[in-house]
Amino acid sequence: MVDENFRLNQPFVGIASFLRSQICNDIKNLDTGIAVMGVPTDEGSPFMAGSRMGPRALREHSLRFGQGGAGYYDPEHRKQFLETEMSQGLITDLGDVDIWPADIKQTFDNTTKMTQQALEGCDLLVVMGGDHAITYPVVRAIEEDIYVIHFDAHADYAPFIHDLQFTNGHAFRHIAPMPNVKNLIQAGIRSLRHSEEMIEDSIVQGNDVVTMTQFHDMGPEGLAALVPEGAKTYVSIDVDVLDISLVPGCVSAEPNGMTYAELRDTLDAIARRTEIIAFDFVEVNPQLDVGTGVTAYLGAHIMVEFMGRICEQPWWVEKRNRRLKK
Repeated sequence: MVDENFRLNQPFVGIASFLRSQICNDIKNLDTGIAVMGVPTDEGSPFMAGSRMGPRALREHSLRFGQGGAGYYDPEHRKQFLETEMSQGLITDLGDVDIWPADIKQTFDNTTKMTQQALEGCDLLVVMGGDHAITYPVVRAIEEDIYVIHFDAHADYAPFIHDLQFTNGHAFRHIAPMPNVKNLIQAGIRSLRHSEEMIEDSIVQGNDVVTMTQFHDMGPEGLAALVPEGAKTYVSIDVDVLDISLVPGCVSAEPNGMTYAELRDTLDAIARRTEIIAFDFVEVNPQLDVGTGVTAYLGAHIMVEFMGRICEQPWWVEKRNRRLKK
């Protein structure tokens, strides 16, 4: 006889919270291990809109992982990841920032406020864009000293011209000079659509700009080594760091990008070396994606796998065990 309370919970059933996690409707009383939030705005995209629908698509494709609520099994490692986090309800979906169309400054203020509230009640914050402009209002909410690792085909270091400073090409010019940002590492940089100023300013101002040729020379471990061991880290992942052939649902995709394995192994190296307090994943545009939603699926895959690797680290296990004993 089938248990009347048993549910298969197929990916196409139910409300699409990230990894089918619990939904928080009262962020002021948040108390969780991993908090997930969306910032569904693409007003910083100068060429083509649509990434505002990214958080919804990423949530939907996340339902394809960890069915049964007991984590996911990795055949290469022959190991279950996120098992405790999912089975013990340590992941919470906060929903989305309130977006004010045509008022990007208010949207950014809303983003910063929600980020601050989330960080007060979680051990790891995961943010879904939206375009890459959203990283700025998220990072400015962080008060502790951090290293920022930025994966992208583009430096997003455009100069400020009058009040043009909140597009997806400006975020890291805002972030780099923040007093608590100890260093900015920009990895995968390769686009021919940069101006000289965008690259040279970043280098002159002391950031580590790592082109694809340099990345291939240093490898995942070498890139991770640019951050001191044990340092607190914020990781920002633009889906266009991957090669253009992998991401049809990205308006800014470029050739000569990373393979999935290269990005996966680099994120793994960073997870093993540093204490990641938050990461974001941006620039999935479901409006441009193929019918199977392969770009959104790949995005959810990266996020879930990265979360799994983070949650294997000793510092995380210690925090998780303290939380479970409450």
